[in-house]
Amino acid sequence: MNRIHHLGTLAAAAPLCLVSSLALAHVTLEPQPAAIGSTYKAVLRVAHGCEGEPTLKLRVQIPEGVIAVKPMPKAGWELNTVETPYKQSYDYHGAPTTEGVREIVWTGKLLDKHYDEFVFRAFLTDGLKPDTMLYFPVVQECAGGKADRWIEIPAEGRKADDYKSPAPGVRLRPKVTD
Repeated sequence: MNRIHHLGTLAAAAPLCLVSSLALAHVTLEPQPAAIGSTYKAVLRVAHGCEGEPTLKLRVQIPEGVIAVKPMPKAGWELNTVETPYKQSYDYHGAPTTEGVREIVWTGKLLDKHYDEFVFRAFLTDGLKPDTMLYFPVVQECAGGKADRWIEIPAEGRKADDYKSPAPGVRLRPKVTD
C-alpha cells in the first residue's frame, strides 16, 4: 500500500517538475571552457520549442573575434550562412582574414517533445579577453509565428541566470602556450 501511495505522489508531482524544468530550459552552449587562440567546437543544445510549438529555424549570431566558422550540416535541415566583413583584420594561420561567417541559420523541424544539438567550429582569436564569457545570441523561430530570442548578454556584475532569455555563452581561458 505504501508503494502505491508513493507512486501516486510521484505521478502527481511529475507535471510540476516538468513545468518547472521547461520554465528554466533555454538554448545552451557546451563544452566549457574554451581556450583563446585555438579552434573551438561549439555545441548548441535546443531543449524545447516555443510554447509547445516545433522549432523551424535556429539563427546563431557569431561575435566579433570569432573567425573561420564552419557549421556542421544536419540531416533533414537546410544550412545557410551570412558572411560579412569583420571590424578588423585577423591573423589566421599566417593569412590576413577580413571577412567570414557572422550568422548561421539552420532550417528544419524539431518537435517540442524532442531536443537536438547544432554544431559548428570556429577559431577564437587572440583579441578576445581571457576569464570572460563570450556570448552567441540565438533566435529560435517556431511554428505559428512564435519565437524565443536567447539574446540577453549579462551586464557587468550580473550572470546569465539573472535573465529570462540569456544568450548561450562559453567561458574563455587564456591562450595555451608551449
